[in-house]
Amino acid sequence: MSSPIEGLLSTLDLTDTGARTSEDIFTGPSEWMPLGRVFGGQVLAQSITAAMRTVADDRTVHSMHAYFLRPGDVRLPITFSVDRIHDGRSFSARRTQAYQEGVPILSMIASFQDSDSGLDHQIEIPADVPDPESLPSTADVLRGVDHDVARFWADERAFDVRHIPSSIYLTADGERNAHQAVWMKAIGRLPDDPNLHRAALAYASDYSILEPVLRGHGLAWGTPGLKIASLDHAMWWHRFGRVDEWLLYVQDSPSASGGRGLSRGSIFSRSGVLLATVAQEGMVRVPERA
Repeated sequence: MSSPIEGLLSTLDLTDTGARTSEDIFTGPSEWMPLGRVFGGQVLAQSITAAMRTVADDRTVHSMHAYFLRPGDVRLPITFSVDRIHDGRSFSARRTQAYQEGVPILSMIASFQDSDSGLDHQIEIPADVPDPESLPSTADVLRGVDHDVARFWADERAFDVRHIPSSIYLTADGERNAHQAVWMKAIGRLPDDPNLHRAALAYASDYSILEPVLRGHGLAWGTPGLKIASLDHAMWWHRFGRVDEWLLYVQDSPSASGGRGLSRGSIFSRSGVLLATVAQEGMVRVPERA
């Protein structure tokens, strides 16, 4: 049985099938998940990786916008088709479609850019945030919980995630504030390939991004009857950072209505460098409460 890091690396190691239509075709495996659905962060990271394979090495991804169209099946591989939409002087655009059994499960457009100089500023990392070493890990929180999802989150995910102020896996304690922060880091050392770290950052960005919606209403993942599904995901890479070093993911939810919730987040290196910005809307359906 492979380690979670080996599983992540295997998942992102796409196969170039050699097939060509008007698009480039790649295939990739699906990670096992206890509920049988493909993790959204996985297919995001794979779609970005497929697009990266078709762009010159001196152009790096700076943004992507994706829609989740159907739930993926972990029993099936995924086919990725990349349309080389445009290559300009400084920017390249790619569209990736992810398919299972001939139907799309995700559609994404990503933009790549040459290295360039220009204006440079960023928001500041929040002050007085507790160190990750002082916080319980997901494994600490869920160890001993007799549930397939809890066991998977505790022992089989490739990233250690530590919540501020506390996790909402089992209960949502404290005030109902629609914001939180998490420290996250890959549980093992990754290769030095910068594109691998960029793709893995997209992977990890999907773990907790909708949690501020739940936290704002006092809901935990374990709420009976709760149904959540990601609808879309946008991400902007600002500066490079390694995902096998501690990252602070600061998140808030500006709105929830119509059975949907919106969250946004900023990802910082531990030294305070703003690495990326993320936004996601999800379906959030809650059973009627007495």
